[in-house]
Formats: sequence, C-alpha cells, structure tokens
Amino acid sequence: MAAATHSQGTGEKTAGRGQSEGNKRLKYLSLAVLVVQNATLILSIRYVRTLPGDRFFTTSAVVMAEVLKVLTCLLIILLQKRFSVKDTVLLLLDSIVLQYRDTLKLAVPSLIYTLQNNLQYIAISNLPAATFQVTYQLKILTTALFSVLMLRKSLSRVQWISLLLLFSGVAIVQMQQEGNKEASVKDSSGQNYMVGLVAVVISCLSSGFAGVYFEKILKGSSASVWIRNVQLGIFGTGLGLLGLWWNDGTDIAERGFLFGYTDMVWCVIFNQAFGGLLVAVVVKYADNILKGFATSFSIVVSTVTSIYLFGFHVDLLFIVGAGLVIGAVYMYSLPKGSSSPSSSSASSASSASPSKDEGAEMELFLPKDEGGIAATSTAVHLTD
Repeated sequence: MAAATHSQGTGEKTAGRGQSEGNKRLKYLSLAVLVVQNATLILSIRYVRTLPGDRFFTTSAVVMAEVLKVLTCLLIILLQKRFSVKDTVLLLLDSIVLQYRDTLKLAVPSLIYTLQNNLQYIAISNLPAATFQVTYQLKILTTALFSVLMLRKSLSRVQWISLLLLFSGVAIVQMQQEGNKEASVKDSSGQNYMVGLVAVVISCLSSGFAGVYFEKILKGSSASVWIRNVQLGIFGTGLGLLGLWWNDGTDIAERGFLFGYTDMVWCVIFNQAFGGLLVAVVVKYADNILKGFATSFSIVVSTVTSIYLFGFHVDLLFIVGAGLVIGAVYMYSLPKGSSSPSSSSASSASSASPSKDEGAEMELFLPKDEGGIAATSTAVHLTD
C-alpha cells in the first residue's frame, strides 16, 4: 500500500514536472512569436514603402487585410460547427442581423481601426522603423489615461512612474530626430517626418480610445471573439472601401485594385491579417511580464535591423530615450501588488504590442482563466 502510494506520488510529480516544462516551452514560443510578429510587420511595411518603383495603394491593402481576416474567422466558425453550413449561417444571422444593436456598437471602433490602419501606413512610410516603434508605445499612455477617465480605473504608483518615463523617453527620441537635419525636412524619397509624427500620435490616441471603448460597451458580452471579428470586419471592409474611393478612387479605377502588389506586399498583408490571429492564439501562454518583455525586445530588434537595412543612425540620445521606453514598458507590465480582476485586465490591455493593433482588444472578449489572466491580449484587428 505504501509502495503504491509512493509510486503514485512519484508519477504525479513527474507528470507535474513534465507539464511545467511544457508550459515553459510554450511561454518561450509565445515570446518568440510576439517579437517576430511585432518587429517584422513594422520592418516589412517600412521596406515595401521605401522601395523604388510603383507603390501599392495602402487603402487597398487595408481592405484586403480586412477581407482576409473576415474569411479566416468565418472558416474558424465553420470548423467549430463541424462544417455545418446551416448552423453557421443561423449563428451569423442571429449574432449579426437579429442582434443588430449589438452589431452596431462595433461601428465606432471599426471606424477607428480602419483609420488606424491607414495612419500606420502613413507613419511608417515617413518615419524610421525604430523611431515609429518607440513612439508608438505612447499607446500605453493613452490607454491608461482613457481607462482612468472613462472607466475610473486606478493605476499603481509604479505604473504612474512608468508612464512618466515612457513620455520622457519618447520626448528624448523626438528631440534626437529633430536634431537630425535629414529628419526635419522632406527628403528626396518623398518622406516627411512631421507627417509621420502626426500620424503616429493620432494613431496612439485612437488606439487608446478604441481599447477602452471596447471594454466599456462590450463588458459582459457572450459573443465569441470570432463573431466579434466578423462584425468588425464587415464594418471595416465597408469603411475601408469608402476611404479607398475617397482617397484613391480615381487612381485605382485607372490602375487597378492590385496595382503595385508584389510578393513582399502580399507578405505584409498576410502578416497583418493572420499575424494577429496567430499571436492571439499563442499569447494565451504568456503573462503580462512576458508580453512587456516581448514589446521591449521587439524595439531592440527593430532598431538593430534598421541599422543594417535602412542605414538608421543610432546615437547616445536615441539609446537613452529608447532605453527609458523599454524600461517603462516592462515596468508597466509588472503586476500590481493588490490588483483586482478589472485592473489586471486594464494592465494586460495596455501592455499589448503593435501588430493592427494593434493592441489589446481581443482579451476583452475572451474568458479569464483560473489565474485571472486573460486568455490573450493581442488584437486580431492589428493596429500595431
């Protein structure tokens, strides 16, 4: 009897150790996926927008990414319904048409995301990838401020300090760029630093508002994340087409919707469409600290890669500013000493990285696990 009990206890310990090692591997895999998705999306957009030759229409790329995301989510829903077309159609009819008021709630965030996706193309086309990556972390500050103002959420002292460091770091980076003569004037390739800066600042403001708006209007919603993304995608595609017609309608009528599309452009679109979905699935194994570390590490990767790919110049001022931002992102992701589920959710939402961000919205639709950590915090609708 004692031997059997001892054998059972040993088996449980071995199984527990194996599960712990498996979770550790999944965490490291989550970290790798987060870093690669964050860094490659920004670097690839920067690369395709600075190549000589015909440039694709960014408005068409935004629409294409929305369409691909909707089709992917529909396929996942169909798979969940065991390929029953009837059940899938009935579910979509009930969730989208019959519950039209719930669907209409997503019109505002969808408009914001469509604007955000187009602004990101403008920003990355006019800013060095490393500068954009650092500056875009201001979305953490805007999300935190909107959470305090709209949801009456409280931040810890460490989080307030981290937000101050974040703002200081971004300000230092902007001072470094302003001191660079090449950054302050329109260069020969048609890049304009001020246009890029305004675009990224507006994108950060919209990112913060969208995340908090999501949490405010959809709290307690029972709809699945895939249904939510179909709803968002329907509005996003329609609004994207409207923006395409308004901004590039005449040119696209002459040259075609897919004008300027290359293999690399398709890689960018697929990264936007599927990268967020992939990260959303994988990041459930990562905690807030790991996500903060991934964001910080992706800034380093973007900076180092920009030096070799784009000849980006790094000086002491940039290193100091970027270092403050990296430290602030990591500090903000640290758990609060006495965090409530709502504040934990806010921290998780705010610390998510860019890739449309985007962002931390997806956790708002997913159930919490037993430890109180959201199953994921990366937006399927990438803003980042």
